[in-house]
Amino acid sequence: MSKLKILISRTDAIGDVVLTMPICDILKKHASVSELHFLGRSYTEDVIHCNSAIDQFLDIDKISKLDYEDQIALLKKEKYDVILHVFPNKKIAQLAKDADIPLRIGTTNRWFHWVTCNKLVRLSRRSSDLHEAQLNIKLLSALNITDEFSLEELSAHFRMENINPLPGRLKGFLDKTKLNVIIHPQSNKSAREWGLDNFGELINLLPPEKYKIFISGTMADGNSMGDWLEKLPKHVVNLTGQMTLKEFISFIYYSNGLVAASTGPLHIAASIGNNALGLYPPMRPIFPQRWAPLGPKASYIVANDTCSNCKMKISGCNCMQSIAPVEVVKAISAWT
Repeated sequence: MSKLKILISRTDAIGDVVLTMPICDILKKHASVSELHFLGRSYTEDVIHCNSAIDQFLDIDKISKLDYEDQIALLKKEKYDVILHVFPNKKIAQLAKDADIPLRIGTTNRWFHWVTCNKLVRLSRRSSDLHEAQLNIKLLSALNITDEFSLEELSAHFRMENINPLPGRLKGFLDKTKLNVIIHPQSNKSAREWGLDNFGELINLLPPEKYKIFISGTMADGNSMGDWLEKLPKHVVNLTGQMTLKEFISFIYYSNGLVAASTGPLHIAASIGNNALGLYPPMRPIFPQRWAPLGPKASYIVANDTCSNCKMKISGCNCMQSIAPVEVVKAISAWT
């Protein structure tokens, strides 16, 4: 039997893409798979290139700018045997069908998969108690891969091994005599946030003779936090807007760890084997049971009580506010 050339489609955010990485390693190690390509967004490309199990990245943002017939021709030229729709997207599902990819795998709970896919997996993410990475693995049953994986086992399948050397201008910031801790305060509205006041108190509780603190984020994050950043102690380094994603991944790798809410950088830190401390609310479906960071040095703190007032709020979440900075300090002090 000829081996399969597979296209994995996951065109959403960085954290979601990171938690799809174990699929790539599991597939690549399977006897029936020869080549693995990943269809993603432009801004997740640097994350995807870190995975040594992936043979090629396809940029959906660039592909979408082509005439539709050229999009079809591009996929046909690759001669894929399988497309796995990890993240459902109506246009991509139709494109895969029009490109005559022989096996098109989707889920039963998306109506458009019923008319664009020819292999459906019964999978409901919203009501499941499984972790996101475990839910992704369930899709492999369409390829007769039915192995069950614990979260600890999945941590060994990230294959985030292609880390670039750290540029000199960033390497000079790190202090080998201290623990270099990255604090990523904001989430681009993708997660419940702990709040700048809490992060400020955390920084004040970490003795500067032992810890060097870095604030990370986009340029927009830096602008929105401007007043707060100006009030931070002088030993804190503001790196917002100063790194590409590729550089940020390297900086995370060479630092001693990262603290954040349930964001992409948190999952990057965990997947490359660094200390990663996540701060979470307790309510489903955004609780750590579904979205905890996975890795040998990953951990999280979750609020004890669920409140309904903050169900739709990103910042000012009462659940998150109940996490005390001293709890976070205690967790960081255990890092090695």
